[in-house]
Amino acid sequence: MRQPASLTARLFARFLAIAAALALSVQHAAAQSILRDAETEALFKDIGAPLVKAAGLGKGNVDFVLLNDPSINAFVAGGQAIYIHSGLINAADNVNEVQGVIAHELGHITGGHIIRYDEGAKAATSISILSLLLGVAAAAAGSPDAAMGVLAAGQQAAMGKFLAFSRVQESSADAAGAEYLSKAGISGRGSIEFFKKLQNLEFRHGYSQNEEATFSRTHPLTGDRIANLRDIYDKDPAWNKPDDPSLEERFLRVRAKLYGYLAEPAQTLAAYPPTDSSIPAHYARAYAYHKEAYVGKALAETAALISAEPDNPYFLELEGQILLESGRPDQALPALREATRLTGNNALIATIFGHALVATENPVNYPEAERVLKAAVARDRESPFAWYQLGVVYAAQGDMPRARLASAEQQVMEGRFPEALQNAEAALPGLPQGSADWLRAEDITLQARAALEDKKKKRKSKDDG
Repeated sequence: MRQPASLTARLFARFLAIAAALALSVQHAAAQSILRDAETEALFKDIGAPLVKAAGLGKGNVDFVLLNDPSINAFVAGGQAIYIHSGLINAADNVNEVQGVIAHELGHITGGHIIRYDEGAKAATSISILSLLLGVAAAAAGSPDAAMGVLAAGQQAAMGKFLAFSRVQESSADAAGAEYLSKAGISGRGSIEFFKKLQNLEFRHGYSQNEEATFSRTHPLTGDRIANLRDIYDKDPAWNKPDDPSLEERFLRVRAKLYGYLAEPAQTLAAYPPTDSSIPAHYARAYAYHKEAYVGKALAETAALISAEPDNPYFLELEGQILLESGRPDQALPALREATRLTGNNALIATIFGHALVATENPVNYPEAERVLKAAVARDRESPFAWYQLGVVYAAQGDMPRARLASAEQQVMEGRFPEALQNAEAALPGLPQGSADWLRAEDITLQARAALEDKKKKRKSKDDG
């Protein structure tokens, strides 16, 4: 049995809470934070899997990352990752359109076209929310009309932020994407329809479609791309193949929850009025009501979802998180515990569950919180919030060395190397020498020192120049 936390431990836990709140506020202010959501990531994995296989890439070798950005865009970066903007999901009419985009981006990966731009790399390391609902008090990303206005205004404007692929590379990716769709037995209808959306936006914003304008473009003319792809798809046996109804339903749910999270509540309720009794509509309204602090209405929407599908872990997750963020962590525990079980301890959902256990401030719940959070970071080490919660648990139980180590893990991920170095060095004396935790603390000190030295050299080089 662990001894009650000392005053020092309680003060350190409170310090961690304040520091994490500030960190999350800063991260939410970033223009392109990464949106983490278990249901969305599972959908991306499933709709992308047959295309990844068709591209000849190993299972699990391609990551899909959702960015909080209202423009219609997707891009690839180092490490075989496909970044998809929230605006693209909002603009897509069906799952087949998203698969068309994924196929195209896989063409860039297999063609070796990856160029990693500094801002993209920064976004990839700024993991700001562990689920779509976490931190709902953050400012909404803007209206659909505003999002449509930013829709890449011709692909050149949108893609230019991250990539400068040549027109030859884009054409190559188009052809490769068509090949992967065909091999996977997926229709190219969505690819054509999505290109038509981009073409309409180019017309709307006055981007020329004539040959004289091509010298200023990084992409081929959209009309030419549509014509070339249509010639390929018309001959493909999969052209008339219907979309998978299960994947389509999942896409509509994910699109609705994303819309409910990002849009202003009034816009969400206009798009998904109370007269709409579909599951996507309940999903979207639950987020809208929660953002407005209408807890009763939000829970009524989740109750409708759970009534329709009692064993859906994502509906249980939503109910639990609404309760948690409404100051009822004790009531949130059953739903979050079951959601964690049903997903086989999904790291994102387990982190929310661990957060709820910690938020009860009941020492009885701390051992379970420690087990849950340790399992979460073992599955997904790239979650600063999970490390923060684990640090709080350790501090509350008086285990200061591991509390310091957990803080160092969080800080090194956020690029806060001075703090990471300080906490890792403070943790070392209290950890069993040669243990896994001791070795990890050693690794962090080396990593932090190297990063600080590199920063110092760059600063000196800049000053000398």
